Amino acid sequence: MPDQLNQWLPSVKQIAKKAGAAILAVYNAGGDIKVTLKEDESPVTVADKAGHDIIMAELRALTPDIPVLSEEGVLPTFEKRSAWADYWLVDPLDGTKEFINRNGEFTVNIALIRDGKAILGVVYVPVKDIMYWAAESYGAFKESSGMVTRLSVRRVPKDNIAVVASRRHGAEALEGMLARLAARFGRIDRVSMGSSLKICLVAEGVADWYPRLALTSEWDTAAAHAILTEAGGVIVDAEMFLPLKYNQKDSLLNPYFHVFADQSINWKALLTAEEFS
Repeated sequence: MPDQLNQWLPSVKQIAKKAGAAILAVYNAGGDIKVTLKEDESPVTVADKAGHDIIMAELRALTPDIPVLSEEGVLPTFEKRSAWADYWLVDPLDGTKEFINRNGEFTVNIALIRDGKAILGVVYVPVKDIMYWAAESYGAFKESSGMVTRLSVRRVPKDNIAVVASRRHGAEALEGMLARLAARFGRIDRVSMGSSLKICLVAEGVADWYPRLALTSEWDTAAAHAILTEAGGVIVDAEMFLPLKYNQKDSLLNPYFHVFADQSINWKALLTAEEFS
């Protein structure tokens, strides 16, 4: 399987770039971006649809026998998708609110899921032309300005910790946890970021912890999750601290979760105010 993943990666990266170009055409057109609301009241634009159409067509051509589940597509029942061993999980435009606000912090996310685990991931940042990618047993990488670097999470320094947080969600619950971390590490450096870029920042050793104490969907995290895993990090649910898995239930919502870089730390004890060891 790793050899097959490596063969698919160049094509998937190009698919993400192609979708990103279509999204940028809308982003750079000027004027107000027309927004409609889906049934769950989340925003959607013509750029979301343009990216979706490209990715669906290209992935089906690349791997005709592997189903594709996209945020902007028709969502199959759990009875149907629970029979899938492999499937593509796609968010054509992750960070639609960031896109609407034109702050550049939105991405194209494409992941391959096998037996509940993200085993290939591509995250593309159209505005900056930055690409993150990974495949199981292959490693995680970032390309920026024509330079490719291998990604690896960092060990938390003894006297400070870098926390990446959502611009919009979970601020009140976060404050109590930050107080516990301040008692343990001293200085806390905070970075706010939109979309799946938060997970990528942990993967590339810029941040140590990303708490997500608000709802997300599985397509929001899967691609970056694959990258993080190959870089040495982990995503766990916020209640039991068990690894996050995909396609395990009827709902496509993730539980609240934590993204950790340094796995040598007993994060559960620290964040739940148990005695640190």
